[in-house]
Amino acid sequence: MSRYAESSDDAIRQHSGWLIPLAVFSLTSILSVLILVAYLAPPPRTLFNEQVRFTPQTDIVKLKVHGHHFEIPANYLKYRSDRSGGERKQIKLIAVLPDMAGYATWEDAAFRSNAPDSPGVELLIHDDPLKLTEAAWLNRIYMPYVADPRGVRGSFGLTRFDFRKDSGYRDEELFVGESNHRLIVLQCLRASDQVPSPSCHSDTPIAHGVALSVRFKRAHLSQWQEIADSTDRLIKSFNMRPPG
Repeated sequence: MSRYAESSDDAIRQHSGWLIPLAVFSLTSILSVLILVAYLAPPPRTLFNEQVRFTPQTDIVKLKVHGHHFEIPANYLKYRSDRSGGERKQIKLIAVLPDMAGYATWEDAAFRSNAPDSPGVELLIHDDPLKLTEAAWLNRIYMPYVADPRGVRGSFGLTRFDFRKDSGYRDEELFVGESNHRLIVLQCLRASDQVPSPSCHSDTPIAHGVALSVRFKRAHLSQWQEIADSTDRLIKSFNMRPPG
């Protein structure tokens, strides 16, 4: 046998001596990383959209947003995860017209309905980095995109503004009114084949760094004042307190 063949055999034996331990070490490292990721990964509800799960229970749940305390009956909370309490970036709630009641078993259909006249009112208490008042939303966010800044005096004590056709709001209308000396700005989708069940929504600051978004079906636009007033009362009933 040639010296080249002998040296090749030696090299193969030497490589075999360290390749097998290296492969074992690599496999062990990969498995360790996978186990660590599985252990430290967020629970499934943060990776996927959590399913709505109502409850008729009225136990008080203590929650916080931006340090502000809220005491909310469980039957207003859409998601089971929120009913565990604690700090949140946002809290999703739902109530039904006309009295902004929380979930009850006998009204299950009303809470789940997405019909054009559904009585459901969705509320979102959320962290508010923008800290914009209703007037700021109107003047800084919406007015640059309206076709006529004078608006048109419309029904229900509201002034209607049409958005320009070249704006991102072209499929919506803006309604502005005043309730209890507070400006109310409502952004409403137009009904269409693509949007058979249009909604209106508003954003209102309720504390420093905390805002409330309210969404209801456009069919109830005539009740905008009642909805604004009853929403204010509902939020006050949650005993909101500042940090501390």
